[in-house]
Amino acid sequence: MFVTPGTLPNFAQKLTREAAERVARSWSVLLLNGLALIVAGVLIFSIDWSIRSLATFIGALFILQGLTYALTSGVDARVRQTNVITGLLSIATGIAVIVWPGPGLVTLAIFLGSWLIVIGTLTISAAFAARRLLPNWWLLLITGLLEIPLGVLALANPGATLAALVTVAGIWAVAIGVTRVVLAFEVKHLPEEVDRALAQPAVKDAAPKAQAPEMSLAATGH
Repeated sequence: MFVTPGTLPNFAQKLTREAAERVARSWSVLLLNGLALIVAGVLIFSIDWSIRSLATFIGALFILQGLTYALTSGVDARVRQTNVITGLLSIATGIAVIVWPGPGLVTLAIFLGSWLIVIGTLTISAAFAARRLLPNWWLLLITGLLEIPLGVLALANPGATLAALVTVAGIWAVAIGVTRVVLAFEVKHLPEEVDRALAQPAVKDAAPKAQAPEMSLAATGH
């Protein structure tokens, strides 16, 4: 979402203040998306769904996720393009789920499971790419590692009960929502993190000069 593999080989040298500020502008989008997903997850567990209503709701979540991806800025134009493509695919999936005539459990499970596996794989690769960008990059990794098994679970038995799909969708929404809320605040403070990272070499260079007078005083017995 913020970086792709190969776009950020060295945090201190490659990530400029301007790029950090560009990424940080997306923090409110992530926060709102995370809160909306948490609420959606609670609703999924709380409502007695029919197949049609659950399909419509999950389709709406896919569209919400797609808009979030499309509106999220990355460190460069390549990441921005990836976000837009991913967002459009998510929106298209959501529309397909909603307009599918008479969706059955099999259709809904295939849509949900396939998308979770795809987005989980992308999230894992993004997590490793962001390990020098975000202190809590491991949250992305855990999210991806959760999404793939949930997708496999949905696809392994596409004729499963409606309750099973509700469980998969609910866990996914809450888990992603919590992760997005945490990452939102991480991203908000990214420019300050960049300033600290870039200032470290200057501090190290200045340290010996600051200690030199103390050493000379000790040598003269003062």
